Amino acid sequence: MRQTARASDTATNVDALEQTLIEVWRQILVENASAVQIDGREYLVYTTSKLKLREVDFEIGKHELRGLEQNPTTGSRWARLARSGKKVMQFVERRRYIAAVVDGEAIMYKKRSGGGR
Repeated sequence: MRQTARASDTATNVDALEQTLIEVWRQILVENASAVQIDGREYLVYTTSKLKLREVDFEIGKHELRGLEQNPTTGSRWARLARSGKKVMQFVERRRYIAAVVDGEAIMYKKRSGGGR
């Protein structure tokens, strides 16, 4: 029974994370906010020097995350979506991409098991 409770807690945490990522995406790419409000805290939005893409560093609980506006000039499928007019933001935790939000829909990346990179 304890395992079921833990699985439920994990699902709730993932849902809350997804909703927060969508909220960050909305504030930056839809509302063009210069700062993001999360749980009563404000995080400044910066632009990259070369491509003028927007990014924000923020915290959710113990998680330190960065949201990055998708660079449309790369060869990735996410860049193709951005070039086609979709609003795409990638999210990074500890130098690993964990999710993307495309036009308000969160796509969580699966954790890799084993050695990998």
